[in-house]
Amino acid sequence: MSRPEALAAAPATGKPQRSPLSRKRVDTVISRSVAWFGIVFGLQAVPGLLSQYSLGQPLWSAMAVAAIYGSLLVALLCSTIKRWVGPSHLLVSGVYVVALLTWPFFLADPAVPQQGDHWLYQLTTVATATAAIGLRVRGALAYLIVVPLIYGIIRATPQGGGGPWELGLFNAIYAIILGGAVLVIVTMTRSAATSVDEAQGAALDRYARAVRQHATEVERVHVDSIVHDSVLTTLLSAARAETPEQQQLAAHMASNAMRHLREAALVSPDDGTTVRFRQLADRIVTAARQMQAPFTVRVRSLDTRVIPSAQAEALYSAAVQAMMNSVQHAGPAEVRRWLKVSGVHGGAVEIEVGDAGAGFDSEHLPEGRLGVRRSIVERTANAGGHAEVRSAPGKGTVVVLLWPVFTPGDDLDDIEPLEREGIGA
Repeated sequence: MSRPEALAAAPATGKPQRSPLSRKRVDTVISRSVAWFGIVFGLQAVPGLLSQYSLGQPLWSAMAVAAIYGSLLVALLCSTIKRWVGPSHLLVSGVYVVALLTWPFFLADPAVPQQGDHWLYQLTTVATATAAIGLRVRGALAYLIVVPLIYGIIRATPQGGGGPWELGLFNAIYAIILGGAVLVIVTMTRSAATSVDEAQGAALDRYARAVRQHATEVERVHVDSIVHDSVLTTLLSAARAETPEQQQLAAHMASNAMRHLREAALVSPDDGTTVRFRQLADRIVTAARQMQAPFTVRVRSLDTRVIPSAQAEALYSAAVQAMMNSVQHAGPAEVRRWLKVSGVHGGAVEIEVGDAGAGFDSEHLPEGRLGVRRSIVERTANAGGHAEVRSAPGKGTVVVLLWPVFTPGDDLDDIEPLEREGIGA
């Protein structure tokens, strides 16, 4: 199994967990549809372009054609790779306006304008559709009204063909109606997706709170049983121990009881529920802002991915412990400290807590530093993740929490490179 497939599998069901609808997916579908729509309409405008190409000055015609069709290809490419989608569509709208406004001033022979509608008119709806992707609703609405009216006005001038003003007005209204339909569809679809996201998030929040309350109660019962079965029995045995053999037995029972309590503290009940990475990141960021020393916070690439509730609690506790250790041991508040929470390709999450403070010898960790050994390393490992502690005296400390663990058979080339600050940076 490749790394992305392995990480996408949910622990409980073995199947990818997908949201049926999200604003991000809707935006992707709409932007790609508009980009292909622009390509198709651009091809339909080619016959008119070829017949009117010689009517414009050669340099203007070449630049206008290259800019308009080049921007359409850029928008299609950006929509496909899901990068710079809004700016690329806005580029199409801007290029179209520049070409439309400059067209009357670069006629090859002003006395011989084109007959009929200019080839740019066939791309008016494309421009208004791309504006709906690249601009907010009010901006897209203004573009929808103003740009077709500009064409209608130019169409009625001698340079634009000298058509009657009724024809220019009819062309403008027709373009507004078509572009308005596209804008309404885009706006309503986005609004519906946003509402679904908000409703889903609210439901997950309520469910997560109920799950945490249930998990807390289960853990309390579990600890109570350990206290009753192990600790109280140990105390009774110690109180009655008179001979060396009885005292040795009591000490052995006390050691076992302590081990049971440590295991209970490190293991969280797994009930198969999930929370969003974004919720986990928000909790960790909130904890960072409540620390006595300031942390520089950076969160990126979390979108709608999810993580089991038990693992989220373990990562949250480990991250908070790492920040507390930094506040307590790295030095004064002036020491540079940072927190990064990043999504990694394949459905994983990486949490980095670092400082440029005092540091310590990670290879000879004192026995008393249980916050690193148990609360961070062991807790993360028990949750199915991996904790890496990099530190050196005088060079700061960096704690990296990664969930889930990457196995040797995973394709590590697919891991998204994350900008990371090294020790002592």
